[in-house]
Amino acid sequence: MSLLCCIRYRIDPFQKEAFEAYAREWLQIIPECGGHLIGYFMPHEGTNDVALGLIEFESLADYEPYRARLRADPAGRANFDYSEIRRLILREERTFLRRVVR
Repeated sequence: MSLLCCIRYRIDPFQKEAFEAYAREWLQIIPECGGHLIGYFMPHEGTNDVALGLIEFESLADYEPYRARLRADPAGRANFDYSEIRRLILREERTFLRRVVR
């Protein structure tokens, strides 16, 4: 059974371009650290301060080692630091979802 980690970001709407640069960095870092990246999604119409990141894992047990690798990765650490210095993310929520199957 695979799980989908849905990261819901509430972002500063005046820094959408900077958040998109942050998201683009994850496109390479996440797969290198072991996550199956579905993608990052930016606001387009409607709500202007919500973005999503979707990452799939084989199991919840695979998630914790992935997070440790992400924190230890120099590019990952630099990207986390970039978002904190710029204050791009106002709130971040993680939800783990499983696919409905017959």
